[in-house]
Amino acid sequence: MVLKRVDWPNVDDYAIAVATKVAAYGAYVTLPEYGDKEGFIHISEVSSTWVRNIRNHIHENQRVVVKILKVDSEKMHIDCSLRRVSNEARRVKNNEWKRAQKAEKLLELVAKENDMTLEQVYEKIGWPIEEVFGEIYTGLERASDGGVEVLEEVQSTKKLKKQVADLAAQRIEIPSVEIDGELTITVPGPDGVEVIKKALTEGLAKGKSYGKSTTEVYTLGSPRYKLRIVSPDYKEAEEIRSEVLSLIQTQIEQNSGTISFVKK
Repeated sequence: MVLKRVDWPNVDDYAIAVATKVAAYGAYVTLPEYGDKEGFIHISEVSSTWVRNIRNHIHENQRVVVKILKVDSEKMHIDCSLRRVSNEARRVKNNEWKRAQKAEKLLELVAKENDMTLEQVYEKIGWPIEEVFGEIYTGLERASDGGVEVLEEVQSTKKLKKQVADLAAQRIEIPSVEIDGELTITVPGPDGVEVIKKALTEGLAKGKSYGKSTTEVYTLGSPRYKLRIVSPDYKEAEEIRSEVLSLIQTQIEQNSGTISFVKK
């Protein structure tokens, strides 16, 4: 099902749509995130190229990502576009949909344990989690990793927060991201090797100060070195890389050396 907290989408939102009827002039769809409200994709909004056969672009029961063009709540009418959805917008929305589905499956378990409806669970714990973390699944990931303590600001009962945190720990595996790159470092003079070694050691120590991430530095054959970071969070991985590189660069340049970095 996957619920949204609001009843209607906004103009320019991206939404999941399921085609129910395809005609020569356009396609009728339902929007499952909004209580299966009906939308319509005019044939001019199906593709940016000439449409010889509309069913080559959309067919009955197909799930697609659409952009919302117009919302008329009084007439219960929503105009949608297929052609105005970029590949990146489609990827992001589909990923959001999958995460929402995973979150809802966990909330269904909470509902079953407490003899509640799914809608009641959304109201009592789902939406409060969304208020704090911006997305329910993000809150569940945090709870899986950090326990019930990370839900402290969520306005719900201790019992429900404990149940959600326990289920998240059992069922949600935190994904990891890996970023790496190649350093090229040269330092003139007889102490150049020691300067490089000291800079890399200090950079490595900085990376290891992030307990949930791993940082590795190893030689590819002087003057080339590999920097590799694995983290549960891409933003943190980027932050680690930035801090490690900054520290190494400062050490090298203070000793008249040169350093370059290329992302891989």
